[in-house]
Amino acid sequence: MTLFRTLLASAAALALGACSQSQTAVGGGAKAVPSNTTGDASAKTAGASSSLRLATVNGAQFAVPAGGADPSGNETGGDNEINGYDNVGGNATGPAEADAKTASPALVRAEVLLDRAAFSPGVIDGRMGENVKHSIMAYDQAHGLQPSGDLDEATWKSLTSADNAPVLKTYTITQADAAGPFSPAVGEDFIKMSKVQSLGYTSPLQMLSQRFHMDEQFLQALNPGADLSKAGTQIVVVDPGPGALPAVKTLDVNKKMAQVIAYDDSHKVVAVFPATVGSTTRPSPKGTWKVTGVSQNPDYMYDPSKLTWGPKHAGKLHIPPGPNNPVGVVWIALSAPDYGIHGSPDPHVIGKTASHGCVRLTNWDAEELSKAVKPGVKVTFVSERG
Repeated sequence: MTLFRTLLASAAALALGACSQSQTAVGGGAKAVPSNTTGDASAKTAGASSSLRLATVNGAQFAVPAGGADPSGNETGGDNEINGYDNVGGNATGPAEADAKTASPALVRAEVLLDRAAFSPGVIDGRMGENVKHSIMAYDQAHGLQPSGDLDEATWKSLTSADNAPVLKTYTITQADAAGPFSPAVGEDFIKMSKVQSLGYTSPLQMLSQRFHMDEQFLQALNPGADLSKAGTQIVVVDPGPGALPAVKTLDVNKKMAQVIAYDDSHKVVAVFPATVGSTTRPSPKGTWKVTGVSQNPDYMYDPSKLTWGPKHAGKLHIPPGPNNPVGVVWIALSAPDYGIHGSPDPHVIGKTASHGCVRLTNWDAEELSKAVKPGVKVTFVSERG
């Protein structure tokens, strides 16, 4: 199996439809997670590849990242539906049977610095892909640099001069981390989803990788043999920073770039997030709309009378909330009937597949955005940046 292939209020009444968002929601925002750091740049990862040691990544210097074409021939961005199925290729563009050694320490550092600067690369894995390229391009444009999409020396200098803090840290698994509770893994089967009490994280690996914005197998590569289910275990994770945005006044949803771009009241770019935006068969709306409400930890209603996919024979299905809910941990409702911006249980495919019309972000990016928007924020769907 390819190492990096697998991975991770309240609106009063949300309309049913393209994303099947339920009219009810469970209130309450996400709880703050203590940093619980126990080490610094001198710490090492026992048994990890020398290229992935904590000190090596924290001290990484600019180098042209190795990269190449995806040998599968799959595209890694935009609206990728092949023969009616989503292309779920990962972020990687390197060899098909990659291992931990293919992760670039410099690129890990760059991805974390981009994430801290609110130009999200999506899942952090130390490998170049379309989401990372688009993140770099957006960062360059916002900072007056030539927007090549490459991690060049000018981009590196700008990132590291603005933030020279370590990008990896050690973390100690807490009793609460180990206790969960964790939910059964039911996959994408809506009928099975409707029969569980919640759709929480299925394992400590999934929980921790999403908390720290990491690819699951990259987290494992940094911590070979570590027991993530045992309190007291020390692991190495990335340090994505606090993730607090200023008030967002307008949003652009750019399908061509597979991004959501957030602006402040002076139309300055304050955040850019990779996104899955509609499809050829189920396109997102056109024009300008408004945010009508934000629901944290929403539930989901599958309604076959409003949808053309899923287990139509099963009738309406109420699916409980949780990070593995089809709309993730956040639903940002739009005035376009039945559409919203929301999280996703599958962070590794954001920006690489098609949606059923709504706008999908990683759970952590959706949560960060949700805290900065209010009803009335304008949302414009555009095909070109600008």
